[in-house]
Amino acid sequence: MPHETTYVRHELVQRNLRVRSTTRLTPGLLRIVLAGEALAGFISLAPDDHVKAFFPAADGDPERRDYTVRRFDPVEGTLTLEFALHPEGPGTRWAQSAAPGAPLTVGGPKKSRIIAPDYDWWLLIGDECALPAMGRRIEETAAGIRVISLAAVPGPEHELGFTTAGELQALWVHRPAEAADDPAPLLAALARLPLPPGDGFVWIAGETRMVKAVAAHMTDVAGHPAAAMKASGYWVKGQAKGQSEPQPGP
Repeated sequence: MPHETTYVRHELVQRNLRVRSTTRLTPGLLRIVLAGEALAGFISLAPDDHVKAFFPAADGDPERRDYTVRRFDPVEGTLTLEFALHPEGPGTRWAQSAAPGAPLTVGGPKKSRIIAPDYDWWLLIGDECALPAMGRRIEETAAGIRVISLAAVPGPEHELGFTTAGELQALWVHRPAEAADDPAPLLAALARLPLPPGDGFVWIAGETRMVKAVAAHMTDVAGHPAAAMKASGYWVKGQAKGQSEPQPGP
């Protein structure tokens, strides 16, 4: 059956890891590479798989947040996560102070949602918090497949470059960080963007109100079938959680 989606559940394991390196990718995005023997048996089958990270808290009960598996290298034995930095939040506090050797416990992934690779094109839409999953999807796109990325970030210094065998069209729109819930910049860009011919898959993630508005546009205005779309609200403006701390959809 074409365009089949497969769900694979994994054994839920907590792993005690340590920071191997940290790299500031943009003013708002920090890449942290983790390593440890506990990564033996780790599995990540889909670009938006996520793990749960456990951060120490004053009351002794760890605070938990979800992070996209940006990359897993079984040969090097490393797990790469990327932290979108917010003014507050346990993930941001930990990431900004993390140094090589710092411990971090992660659990999962719990499951993978594998979308069949037989689509003619992909449209990836998101904000700063969606960039790790967008980046992995772009980099894993096969040769000859068109992939369009449309990301809303605060300014050009927050843009990233990606390497892929696919045919990438990277589009960026700029808006203040405090306007992350405003879908208008993305909707304006989508109004100017003709969808390619053939069957495509649309993936949307980021601030929840923005995601809902963009998803409604894609189905109600662009006429894209809901069955070929995934929309996930990763965070809500005004609440403490965010991706750094995503809330992945089903």
